Amino acid sequence: MDSAVQNPSPGDNPAKQDPPTPQATVADQAGEQKMDSSATGRGGRNKQKDMGRKAYRRAANDRQEAKRRKLEQGENPMPIYATQFSQEDIDADVRRPKKKVIVMLGYSGTGYHGMQLCPTEKTIEGDLFAAFVAANAISKANAVDPKKSSFVRCARTDKGVHAAGNVVSLKLIIEDPDIVQKINEKLNPQIRVWGIIPATKGFSAYQFCDSRMYEYLIPSHCFLPPHPSTFLAQKMVEMAEKHGDMEAFKERQAEVESYWEETDKKHIQPIIDALPEKIKPYVQAAVGSVGSEEEKATPANTGSGEACEEQTEQTESDTKKSDLTPDEQARVNVAIKDIRTAYFKAKNEYRIPPERLARINAALALYVGTKNFHNYTIQKTFRDPSARRLIKSFKISRDPVVINGTEWLSLKVHGQSFMMHQIRKMVAMVALLVRCGADIKRIEESYQNSRIPIPKAPGLGLLLERPIFDGYNKKAKDLGRELLDFDKYEKEMDEFKLKEIYQRIFTEEAEKHAYKENTFLYVTSGGLAACSSSTAQPTAAQEEDARKAQSKVLAEVESESEAELVDNGEDGG
Repeated sequence: MDSAVQNPSPGDNPAKQDPPTPQATVADQAGEQKMDSSATGRGGRNKQKDMGRKAYRRAANDRQEAKRRKLEQGENPMPIYATQFSQEDIDADVRRPKKKVIVMLGYSGTGYHGMQLCPTEKTIEGDLFAAFVAANAISKANAVDPKKSSFVRCARTDKGVHAAGNVVSLKLIIEDPDIVQKINEKLNPQIRVWGIIPATKGFSAYQFCDSRMYEYLIPSHCFLPPHPSTFLAQKMVEMAEKHGDMEAFKERQAEVESYWEETDKKHIQPIIDALPEKIKPYVQAAVGSVGSEEEKATPANTGSGEACEEQTEQTESDTKKSDLTPDEQARVNVAIKDIRTAYFKAKNEYRIPPERLARINAALALYVGTKNFHNYTIQKTFRDPSARRLIKSFKISRDPVVINGTEWLSLKVHGQSFMMHQIRKMVAMVALLVRCGADIKRIEESYQNSRIPIPKAPGLGLLLERPIFDGYNKKAKDLGRELLDFDKYEKEMDEFKLKEIYQRIFTEEAEKHAYKENTFLYVTSGGLAACSSSTAQPTAAQEEDARKAQSKVLAEVESESEAELVDNGEDGG
């Protein structure tokens, strides 16, 4: 019964009130339901009846006008991807029919803050949306808000990550037969639209994607063992001896066992031999420092640049002695720079042997299947069901290639979906295990309920090869619709990859040396236990220090800005 009937006001006399008729009760209930629905907006039980078409349009216009006032008053700044037109221009714009379409595109992510639209940062989607407007594929009335065009992406890529093939779906005006050409004319050469095909009204680039194929390019010298003078190299030997793993450790490093000894003999010793006897000891002492620096950071440019200068100054200050004259000290400094240059040259000349390639492939294969990748992303726990992902294949896709004197490997991974930084962390884990001669089964241990710090490989080498729409294409074929297929653009895509993606990767690596060699103790024979302590019987203070150090490393590895964590970290590569 209606609450108004059950609870009369204090001044009324219930005994004198006539009981409500059934018709009155029903009418009262209906009226109150209408009031409730009106109060709660269009989310009420009778949402189809709460607002007429005219009233709804008035409300939408009011919201739009309020937004416009905010923009004029500077309260809500215009997104950088938006194109603002005057009301007169909008009213004069001829209304043309829109169609739901699939847009296939490729891009180089260099200089962009990722794929996804951002009001304050330059992004791929931002440039793409602006080009749609400039080419008259989106009306002036919809030029500010991509949501009005039902803009949906297939796969989001992180800052600096590339894509040979990606897909967005939205409503576009495509009457012009040259619309693709006109859109490309408005775009930076780093972004190309391959084609636009009609889609069903219910198509979503994200929901209809079955899986994604990524490629990661990495220099083969990233799989070299650390220099014997470094902390990690010494720990590798120490932990192998401590855990009775020395024989297996040597076997895993057999093909590179003599690499650094031969490098020092061929490239470093001639520099030292050419020095006067008095300063040789100072330069020899500095060789160990140079090796340690290689482990900590890679300079931005061989022999020049701020990072290189800072490291050189640090090494030089370590070698300054009162018994050296200024000329002798200068000679020492020059020798140190020559040694550093020699080490970089030696690394670039490295050619990976077949045995090491086989070990890399064996490690990559351990990712295949449905696994718990909570350690390979950020802000996900072991118990989070979304951390479980299916990897269909992961392997070296072709023989190594030499570009600008450096040997590169192409790793290709095919997965159903990926979390933020997942691929880059998977690559980094394999590189660490192989270069440090660790048991590759450490990958299987990383799926367990232990938090370990896994660094990211540089975004520079990652590119989305293409998304795969097998399910959609099967239905499209049955219905006689055009297939969502990148194969017909293969020639243009290959040319684009070579010019705008591969060449940028190779050039940027040659200039900046993006592939730093971060290292962590769990890649030694000590395994995951080595993360907490490397002593046999740690004291309480040592355990606390180790716990704090582990927390610090995890915090550094997971230090991502909120702006980068979008879509709950989905499909970031």
